[in-house]
Amino acid sequence: MTRIIAGRAGSLVLDVPDAGTRPTSDRVRESLFGALESADALRGAAVLDLYAGSGALGLEALSRGAASADLVEKSPRAATVAQRNAARVAMAVGSGPTVTVHRSSADAFLRTGRGPYDLVFLDPPYDVSEAELSSTLALLVPVLSPAADVVIERAARSPEPTLPDGLLAGRSKRYGDTALWWAAAGG
Repeated sequence: MTRIIAGRAGSLVLDVPDAGTRPTSDRVRESLFGALESADALRGAAVLDLYAGSGALGLEALSRGAASADLVEKSPRAATVAQRNAARVAMAVGSGPTVTVHRSSADAFLRTGRGPYDLVFLDPPYDVSEAELSSTLALLVPVLSPAADVVIERAARSPEPTLPDGLLAGRSKRYGDTALWWAAAGG
């Protein structure tokens, strides 16, 4: 069961697509969002959740004080689930924050030039190659705010993502078979 962990929509249960996605575990999300809150990276943030699946990462950010969240999901089935979850979270958090689900590939969405984003989550399917991920990260740089944080989730066995000019490597953390890599706008 996937749920919003904390904030105004805390404990709200989220639907998960029946196939083709890999929801971020509660343990990983709890650690990730604890770090983000500690860094004051959520309050008022414009959030981008690429490869959103159920939308859990972007919606958790919204529940914890982000001003807006764009959830980008290519799969029509998963985007429908994310839209349903977004509507539930929007009702729970009330007026103010906005959430939009975009049925699009990550690269196509990034080419639209929306932004700037203060916080970006990338949780691509594990079969997305390192070259594809690097290309997506290069497209991401122009839509980042100057102090943006980027969090990349991959399989723990994956190599460290190759970051383009405009992104600086931060810390990394492994949780069983999942790894998170942090990057920041700059450079």
